[in-house]
Amino acid sequence: MSSDILFRGGRAFIPDGFAEAVLVRDGRIAAVGAESDLVRLSPTAQPVELEGGLLTPGFTDAHIHPVQAGLERAKCELSEIYGLDAYVAKVADYAMKNPDKEWIDGGGWDMSAFPNGLPHRSQLDFLDRPVYLIQRDHHAAWVNTRALEVAGITRDTPDPADGRIERDPDGTPSGVLHEGAMDLVGLLTPRPTPADAEAALLDAQAYLFSVGITGWQDAIVGSYAGSDDNLPTYIEAAGAGRLKARVVGALWWDRTRGAEQIPELVDRRARAGGLDRFRATSVKIMQDGIAENFTAAVIEPYCRCGGTGLSYVDPGLLKGYVQELDELGFQVHFHAIGERAVRETLDALSGTRPENRHHIAHLQIITPQDVPRFAELGVTANLQPLWATHHAQMDELCIPFLGEERSAWQYPFADLVRHGTRFAAGSDWPVSSADPIQGMHVAVNRTEPGSSVHASYPTAQTPFLPGQSIDLRTVMNAYTAGSAWVNRSPAGTIEEGRPADLVVLDRDPFTLEPGEIWTTQARMTFVDGEQVHG
Repeated sequence: MSSDILFRGGRAFIPDGFAEAVLVRDGRIAAVGAESDLVRLSPTAQPVELEGGLLTPGFTDAHIHPVQAGLERAKCELSEIYGLDAYVAKVADYAMKNPDKEWIDGGGWDMSAFPNGLPHRSQLDFLDRPVYLIQRDHHAAWVNTRALEVAGITRDTPDPADGRIERDPDGTPSGVLHEGAMDLVGLLTPRPTPADAEAALLDAQAYLFSVGITGWQDAIVGSYAGSDDNLPTYIEAAGAGRLKARVVGALWWDRTRGAEQIPELVDRRARAGGLDRFRATSVKIMQDGIAENFTAAVIEPYCRCGGTGLSYVDPGLLKGYVQELDELGFQVHFHAIGERAVRETLDALSGTRPENRHHIAHLQIITPQDVPRFAELGVTANLQPLWATHHAQMDELCIPFLGEERSAWQYPFADLVRHGTRFAAGSDWPVSSADPIQGMHVAVNRTEPGSSVHASYPTAQTPFLPGQSIDLRTVMNAYTAGSAWVNRSPAGTIEEGRPADLVVLDRDPFTLEPGEIWTTQARMTFVDGEQVHG
């Protein structure tokens, strides 16, 4: 029997439109065109029926944390539920089922479930074991009194330079640790074994295949927020052939250090050299925090509370670090949320080489004068579209503190398109859903997908800054060709000679009403022509 595969019975998403059928031979795309023509090329090809669905390139997630996600899925995982009562019930149930665990750890709680975004230690004090739960966006942790005692954190403990201990009015730690303060407790939690970490990676890979993701950029490869360095995990899995996705690791820039760490980054890159499925060719610099806890770096002070956030890397030194990394051929992958952080990262990237494919992720707030600079500098905008909606965290913890003018600068996707910006896209999973279709729905509609945990919020279906919506083809290109380009992946488009990393969607989202895009699901996923899901 022929080993050729013929995808037919629907449409294929190709760079200049749509095609009727796609022929795959020896793991690569052999031909694209009319079904009758491809049948003549390979009369005995095995058919894969699209059943009216859409064949797309495999999706590449340009900003994601799969190992952490896999580890959280194996612990006390809260991301699929919402609200204090639900969280407490899940923690209690997990503790009951795991009586021998010294710590109760996990994460996924949502700031918007609590007044002012802040849970309290007393809500977890029904347990006499220490509890450490990472916030859904990984910028804070919720701990109980026992965990604070184990860590020796008291009212006299100073805040670290890159974080904050939330406190009661009398100065007693309240049970929320922001940013760098997370490590005061997080590093005391039980360390996963190498086997635990690899199991988490492979569990995450299987899940990502199920939503059509065939490649990604791990946005933190290093020790951060209580998590261990996952570089050895990737090297082991890739070397053994168990990592099948195409992955780039963004090596963590230790924000407590300076240029003296660059030779170490060079050595870490070399450790991953020669692997087929994994390269450590990017460096991740987190320039600020998040708006909800006022650590995002902004130009004008936050309304109601003052302060302008944190620049984790001294802007006066940042450009020199970036220039040195650029000269060494590293890609720089920035986290920037606030408008000052976006400006600082663009300034640092001025004069760098576009061929290194530098990109800035998140981009919540961009001043109108900085929007054109992405295209001018050849910097890719790495979008996390799912966040651009009216959800509780946006309406209650962002907009009131950003003010009217600055709130209107959020997630300006359409403005970036008008200026010719190159796009990539990602999820930041486990911060938010890894499903690319959900992100595409939001980019087009600027409303919550019907499957979202936030979908029942009162304004969830009110478009958020609808003038910044973009069309489905643009955002699908971001999740395919755009993110693959950032990763230097040979996949990303359906063209002759490309690897057959492909996804069969159960319906054609281009034929749906825009508000129904979210209903689309990945039915089958292929890597190099091998079916890995479905």
